[in-house]
Amino acid sequence: MAYAWGHTRRYNAYADYIRQRFGGRIQKVSVDAGFTCPNRDGTVGIGGCTFCNNEAFNPSYCATATSIEEQLQRGIAFLKNRYKRNTGYMAYFQAYTNTYDSLEVLRERFETALRYPGIVGLVIGTRPDCIDAEKLDYIRSLSEKYYVVVEYGIESCHEKTLLRINRGHTMQQCIEAIEKTAALGIHTGGHLIFGLPGESEQEMLAQAEILSVLALNSIKFHQLQIICGTKMEEEYRQNPGEFRQFGLEEYMQFMARFLERLSPHIMVERFASESPPKMNRGVSWGLRYDEFHKRMEKHLEVLDTWQGKLYKQRV
Repeated sequence: MAYAWGHTRRYNAYADYIRQRFGGRIQKVSVDAGFTCPNRDGTVGIGGCTFCNNEAFNPSYCATATSIEEQLQRGIAFLKNRYKRNTGYMAYFQAYTNTYDSLEVLRERFETALRYPGIVGLVIGTRPDCIDAEKLDYIRSLSEKYYVVVEYGIESCHEKTLLRINRGHTMQQCIEAIEKTAALGIHTGGHLIFGLPGESEQEMLAQAEILSVLALNSIKFHQLQIICGTKMEEEYRQNPGEFRQFGLEEYMQFMARFLERLSPHIMVERFASESPPKMNRGVSWGLRYDEFHKRMEKHLEVLDTWQGKLYKQRV
């Protein structure tokens, strides 16, 4: 069976798109370029997002004490050893908010990465309240020469949740940033977390319809993990019943229901997240993402369901 995106997988896989575009696997190399966030420095708040501790996803080779070039050199060496058949690499500006500085600073850091041998593009992780017309125009100019993704941390489509987790921006700001970015022809990605405090399963599922009408090219989904050293760790310890800590099987069941409601035109980059076990204070599945991914694909097959099965496009 061929699905709406022209392939035989039961979801619209971003990895397939990348292989088609580049003729092989492209690996992301994380870069910590020394940025911060407006909800950390007092501009819109202090303390940062309640779930955030960058040590949970920053690789060991990635540190602001070393230059961008050195981080890329170490990262590429690590990935070459781990994955033997990479076609190229993208510099992934992942830590904190990577458009939260002057255009001059962004230009210097992004172009330093693009000059490094083997780098074919950029993934820029940022917040919707840290982008403007001038920065978008510059990113658009880069995207004419390189593969560039702007990845917005949406985290939740519900205003009550954004307030509770100290995001410091609204869903309306997300919508506006996504639409403006996509309108310039820039690949526009998003990031969503399932299990944030106070959200019911129906509220989580309802986000599929909200995302489906946005101009998103791709999306990453993460189950909430309670990371040590965060404000959320304290909240979880005091009120664990406020949080949805998915077990492995129930998360696959939930994700299948969510995918059924999601537009088939949005590419899915990840179904779930993984963090170092020593940093996770909540439920741990005890398996790597590659294994989870195989189980998720099998689960969709067993259910005979697929992305967009229940999606109804608005007229």
